[in-house]
Amino acid sequence: MSINRASPVPPWRQAYALIRDQIESGQLPPGSRLPSIAGFAQEYDLAISTVQKMIRQLQDDGLIVTSPMGTFVA
Repeated sequence: MSINRASPVPPWRQAYALIRDQIESGQLPPGSRLPSIAGFAQEYDLAISTVQKMIRQLQDDGLIVTSPMGTFVA
């Protein structure tokens, strides 16, 4: 999956929807480790600040948790 730059939906929202859908479908089960912020930025060709916004929203929605050990599906 990739980010559609021509879409009126902001890139961080598109990335959020991609990850949320993977979590909700079970493709990313609870406890799964997610890529680092830099890893997400590289994978989806996004700015670090865009990925941080996506991560923050996933946390706010209770879909992921972060720790010094990394970011994991809740």
